[in-house]
Amino acid sequence: MAVHRPASGERIMSFSTLLYRYFFFGWLFKDVNRGNLFERSAAWRHNRDQARWLPTYMRRWMWWGLFFYALGAVVEWLLQAPAFSVVFYVPSALSVPVNAVIGAAWIGLRLVPARA
Repeated sequence: MAVHRPASGERIMSFSTLLYRYFFFGWLFKDVNRGNLFERSAAWRHNRDQARWLPTYMRRWMWWGLFFYALGAVVEWLLQAPAFSVVFYVPSALSVPVNAVIGAAWIGLRLVPARA
């Protein structure tokens, strides 16, 4: 197996940064409220292009939620520990509103026309 060695000047990201970027998408987008008209328009186009990654984030959160739901069910049914299963059910439930926000952002970036 080949080991990736960073080239000179290439920045190595910490595991926590990679984990954050795996689950949260804010780093992909630019602020459309800064700069002059041309810079804001370029930021909007950039954000519309980056919206193609949002379904990937939705899938990640969906699988994460299903995984934690399954863990909660295992803990509740097999280990007979309903109080401890809450530790797994809560992250599972939180994946639903996160997916709703990601879906709203994706639909908004796809349907809202570019600002002038």
